[in-house]
Amino acid sequence: QVSLVESGGGLVQAGGSLRLSCAASGRTFSRYVMGWFRQPPGKGREFVAGINYNADRTYYANSMKGRFTISRDNAKNTVHLQMSSLNPEDTAVYYCAAIQADDVASFVPAAWTYWGQGTQVTVPS
Repeated sequence: QVSLVESGGGLVQAGGSLRLSCAASGRTFSRYVMGWFRQPPGKGREFVAGINYNADRTYYANSMKGRFTISRDNAKNTVHLQMSSLNPEDTAVYYCAAIQADDVASFVPAAWTYWGQGTQVTVPS
């Protein structure tokens, strides 16, 4: 069992940067694959980035490659999403997610077990 709490969302101008954080409870954080998803207004939830249990593999949706960076600190039970070159299409609620596994096996939201409450990111046009 793991509980996830996101922070760091807010309003940022186009071209700007933002760093999201996710704090996880529990003593077995390193056993979980971690991911970030987002849900734009009126749309479904989509995969953003994922990182395997020991941070030597990362995965990104095509539109985020080169702009977003996922990282984790197993000693602090945290995962971060550094976002840069933000544009209005990045406006969404961003969710932290976890699944007990060694590596990312699915980019489908239904395959992930644990979710945070989400944090809003708004990039005005």
